Amino acid sequence: MKDTILTGIRTNTDMTLGNMLGALYPMVQLANRFSKDHHINIFVPDLHTIIAEIDGDMQKNIIRSIKYYLALGLEMNDNIHIYRQSYVSAHSEMTWILNCFTYFGEASRMIQFKEKSEGKGENVNLGILDYPVLMAADILLYSAKYVPVGEDQFQHIEITRDIATRINNRFGKDVFVLPLTTKEQAKFMGLEEGLRVRSLTEPTKKMSKSDPSENSKILLSDNPKDAAKKIMSATTDSLGKIDFDMFNQPGISNLLQILAVLTDRPLAEVTSIYAGSPNYGDLKRDTAEVVENMLTEFQAKYNSISDEDVLKVFESGEKYANEIANKKLSEVQKLVGLR
Repeated sequence: MKDTILTGIRTNTDMTLGNMLGALYPMVQLANRFSKDHHINIFVPDLHTIIAEIDGDMQKNIIRSIKYYLALGLEMNDNIHIYRQSYVSAHSEMTWILNCFTYFGEASRMIQFKEKSEGKGENVNLGILDYPVLMAADILLYSAKYVPVGEDQFQHIEITRDIATRINNRFGKDVFVLPLTTKEQAKFMGLEEGLRVRSLTEPTKKMSKSDPSENSKILLSDNPKDAAKKIMSATTDSLGKIDFDMFNQPGISNLLQILAVLTDRPLAEVTSIYAGSPNYGDLKRDTAEVVENMLTEFQAKYNSISDEDVLKVFESGEKYANEIANKKLSEVQKLVGLR
C-alpha cells in the first residue's frame, strides 16, 4: 500500500508570481518527486470555496487552476489523482459523521474561526465554524498521512488528529489513519519555510493581487515584456551594495529569491554571484530576463491545454477518489451503526 499525500488547490481568478512560486510550483515539484511511490491527491476544495464570497466564475477558476498545474510541469501518471471535492459525495457524508464526534468548544477555538467571525455577531456563516471538520473528512477519507499546509492550517491538522483518535478510541478500532503531525510531515518532505514573494513597489509587504498598484505585482497572465519592465522598475534601496538581507534590503532580497527559484539554484549560490556589487541593474536585468522567459514558456503551455483536457483529468481522478472514499465511508458507517 502506498502512503497518500493530499493537498487542496486554490481556485481563484488570475494568480500572481508570488502565488506561483510560493505554492503552485513547490506542489508540482513535490508531486513529481514523490508520485513514484506515493499516491498524490490534488483536490479542488469547491465546498470550502462557497463558504465565502466567490471571486469570479468558480467553474472557470477551477479549470484555470488545473491548467496552471499542468502548465507548470505536473507529470501526470497513475499515482496522481486530481478531483473536485463536491464530485465525491463521501466528503459531505463523512463530515456529518465527524461533526457528531466534534465538540463545539474545540471548533470555536480555531484561530481562523475567531478571525473570520470577529465583529459579525450572530451573522456568522456556520460553514466557517465547520470548515475544519470538512477538512478532516478530506484527509481521513483517503488515509492521508501527509498534508502539506501553511502555518495558518496547522490547527486544522491537529483537530483532525483529535477527532480521528476520539472515534478510534470510542469504538476500539483504528478505522482512521492519523495524518502525521505538522512537524513530522515537514521533516519527511524536507520542507523549509515557504517562500513569500514581496511587492515590487513596497517590498516590506507580500505581493498581492488586490494591490491597486499594477507595478507592485506580476500576474501569470501579464505580457512577459511588461512583467520584465516591472522587475526593472522594482523598488530597491540606496545602500549601494547587494546582499541578502530581508530586513535592511527587502527589495534586493526579493529579486534574489525570485531569480534563485526560477533558475532552480540555491539562494546562497545566486546571492554569492552578486554579493557586494554596487550595480543593482545587473541583478534586475538578469531577473527580468528570467521572468520574461518563464512567463513566455508558461503561457504557451497554458494556452495549449484545452478545457476538455482538464475534464479528462477530472474524470480519471474522480473515479479513483469515489472508489477510495466510498470504501472508507462504508467502513465508518458500519462502525457507528448506520449500516
